Amino acid sequence: MSEIIMDQPLSWQSLAAVAEGARLELSEAARARISTARTIVESIVARNIRGYGINTGVGALCDVIIDRANQQTLSRNIIMSHACAVGEPLGRVETRAIMAAMVNTFAHGRSGVRLELVELLCAMLNQDCVPVVRSKGSVGYLAHTASIALVMIGSGSAIYRGNRLQGAEALKQIGCSPLLLEAKEGLSLVNGTSCSTGLACLALARLRRLVDWADAAAAMSYENLGSQAGTFDRQTLSMRRSDGLDQVGDALRTFLADSPILAAKAGRRTQDPLSLRAIPQVHGAIRDTLAQVSEVVSRELSSITDNPAIDGTPDEPIVRSEAHAVGAGIALAMDNLAIAASLLGTISERRLDRLVNPLVSGLPAFLTADSGTCSGFQVIQCTAASLVAENRRLSSSATLDGGITAALQEDILTHATPAALKVLVVLENVEDILAIEILAATQAFDLQPEATKSAPQTSIIRERVRKEIPLYNDDRPIFEDVDAMKAIMNSGGVIR
Repeated sequence: MSEIIMDQPLSWQSLAAVAEGARLELSEAARARISTARTIVESIVARNIRGYGINTGVGALCDVIIDRANQQTLSRNIIMSHACAVGEPLGRVETRAIMAAMVNTFAHGRSGVRLELVELLCAMLNQDCVPVVRSKGSVGYLAHTASIALVMIGSGSAIYRGNRLQGAEALKQIGCSPLLLEAKEGLSLVNGTSCSTGLACLALARLRRLVDWADAAAAMSYENLGSQAGTFDRQTLSMRRSDGLDQVGDALRTFLADSPILAAKAGRRTQDPLSLRAIPQVHGAIRDTLAQVSEVVSRELSSITDNPAIDGTPDEPIVRSEAHAVGAGIALAMDNLAIAASLLGTISERRLDRLVNPLVSGLPAFLTADSGTCSGFQVIQCTAASLVAENRRLSSSATLDGGITAALQEDILTHATPAALKVLVVLENVEDILAIEILAATQAFDLQPEATKSAPQTSIIRERVRKEIPLYNDDRPIFEDVDAMKAIMNSGGVIR
């Protein structure tokens, strides 16, 4: 198992790796930052300097002063009252992503939590003790991380070694004890953009993997269907300025090099349909969007989003009350990523439709040699169309949903966490669509004239698929083939 040392802010790639199971350890520099910030909080408490959530209530109760004797109670009560999410639990990887983002936030040294709190989060990650976090109920943050905090104080429940345990018992199993929260710690555990940022890192990692498979799927479909000469010629594509387009063009030229199928058909059409000839333009724009959103998420990981932030020194402590927990930037980025991912599924489904349609494919109807008796890929194309439609609905803006909470104290909401959660659903759908396209393109190769051979690079993918998944003859539920194809896609990168 790999290990990541938390020193400077995590990259989104490192955070996604921790979510998938890598260990996370604090560097000495990170430990020092965390400890210094805690010393400053203790000075704030001792000097009775007003600080939101330290010695005041929260939300609409921010002007209620909390005396020192009740500050531990305040921290605990914040966790209990904010653990209000509903619905089905998040998956293991999604919850671990949020936990890793919490560690990243605290390691900046501006939250003021104790070192032992951050060490407990790392211990839970490293021993795979995963809190049960219900998925719905956030307008931006608060509810999901409160469920994680419940386990840290011995309440709630967690999954450990396949068993669901009460929080205190789960901690005992990994050799840890529940925390008694001190001043500010309750607020810090529910505040900031850790939830949306952690989920965003997962979304980036998943789309980054899928764009490579999308290029492979597109190349396989194009080889079966395309006939325009020089479609992906380097000089032609260079007239449009786009790093993503250049990357896709390079990939397509590599996949399709020395294709006997394309050599035999070259020049039969003046122009291929847009779902074929615009692959670099569409896939490239999606890659460009991925790069832009990556920059936003990287900035978020490097930002202080806990409110209030701790500054100054123990002798001259400063409480900086701000609104950095409002995740408008990450919400807009996730809305944008949902649209980009949806478009990737849309163009894939259009290529799939051309593969199964005998009116345009030149292949047996629905990719079966026994039309009528066998339906082949006719209905699985309907499944892909359904997923495209669902993605279209999910691509509506979450950022603009609005709402008013906390008795007008929070009168603008940007819904960053819901925006990230719906991207993950979109990506699941896109993975299914691409798996179906690759299966159909592989079947199309098998139905080409017997003497026809595919390009060397697409042949490698074709052989990999056929090693696990035989030709489809309506002899088994086709969803089993889709699941098997997704397993291939998840087992590593595109084979070249």
